[in-house]
Amino acid sequence: MSCFSRRVRFVTALFLLLHFTGLNVTPALAGLAPSRVSGATTIASTRDADLLVVQRALEHKVVAQKLRDYGVEPEAAKTRLANLNDSELHQLASASAGLPSGGDGVGALISIAILILLIILIVKLLDKEIVVR
Repeated sequence: MSCFSRRVRFVTALFLLLHFTGLNVTPALAGLAPSRVSGATTIASTRDADLLVVQRALEHKVVAQKLRDYGVEPEAAKTRLANLNDSELHQLASASAGLPSGGDGVGALISIAILILLIILIVKLLDKEIVVR
């Protein structure tokens, strides 16, 4: 037998039906969020934009390590960067545009390992065998 009366079950089912139908019918509203300029990234000229690009490239781990390998300290590179003229700075910014923007790939390797472990777990839960030949 049931714990709830027939009327309570009917009202609950009707409420859930109307609720889920209403969720699927109502339109979703979306819009673009307005952008705000932060104090640290105000770009007033092309020189500022180029300077920002080069500074971000110097913060990359691979670039910083290569500078240390050549005997250049990152602080000395930033000091020299401030003394460059506009054309030299633009040339350096154009050259650094091809650098990878992101980490060193460890995140991608971890994601792949988790994906493989997840596939193995699903296959084991389905009582299948993995045979590698």
